[in-house]
Amino acid sequence: MLTAPLEQFQIITLYPLNYINLDFSFNNILLMNLITLFFFKKIINFFSSKKNYLNNTTFFLIPNSWQVFVESVHDTVLQLLADNLSMKGEKYFPYVSVIFIFILLSNLSGLVPYSFTVTSHIIITFTLSFSIFIGVNMIGVKKHGSNMLSLIIPANSSFTVALILVPIEFLSYFAKPVSLGVRLFINLMAGHTLLKVILGFSWSILLLENSLFLVHLVPLLILVLLMFLELAVAFIQAYVFTILFCIYLNDSINLN
Repeated sequence: MLTAPLEQFQIITLYPLNYINLDFSFNNILLMNLITLFFFKKIINFFSSKKNYLNNTTFFLIPNSWQVFVESVHDTVLQLLADNLSMKGEKYFPYVSVIFIFILLSNLSGLVPYSFTVTSHIIITFTLSFSIFIGVNMIGVKKHGSNMLSLIIPANSSFTVALILVPIEFLSYFAKPVSLGVRLFINLMAGHTLLKVILGFSWSILLLENSLFLVHLVPLLILVLLMFLELAVAFIQAYVFTILFCIYLNDSINLN
């Protein structure tokens, strides 16, 4: 048992490695990322275990229940791109789907006892959000050039009004990656902290020597309900992160 709820989010160095005052240590964040990528690869290989006439792995012609689930996940991402970018979004499907599945698997792996929630650390969520934000702007600049400034300069506005609105639009535009990363970080950290607090409270009541230990069934019931809620949050937060990614991409491509 952990002595404090926030101890579950501690970054633990498993193999120290320092070079020229830089820390390249192997820690639990890197370990969970590697496990997530490993399971992602194995899941795809498992669902495509049959061989075609070219001796390459392929999905079943008649999908099984697990393959239907994977295809449903990909259809969800494809539908998000179609709703926001129509046919223009198809070429971004591989990257967007990998982002969605990575966040989903990271969220779900954090619900496993004695595991580590990668997406509950703001350095991870900010790395995702800011790399996406930089990539989206690079796509916009490549497509529209200096016209990208129209996102922060209101159209048909006078010079005096622009002096007031441009700083506001500038701050709101660059607040997008911050809000994107903070939203994922806060929801995962708050949910797991609440689970740990209720679990510790239930365990303390269970250790009572008199009949009061029966009261622990109440927080245990709440804990079970919260586990289902956290399972839903894992899917919802991955979905929200992806749909906001698609919206930002649409704004950059179509200058909305």
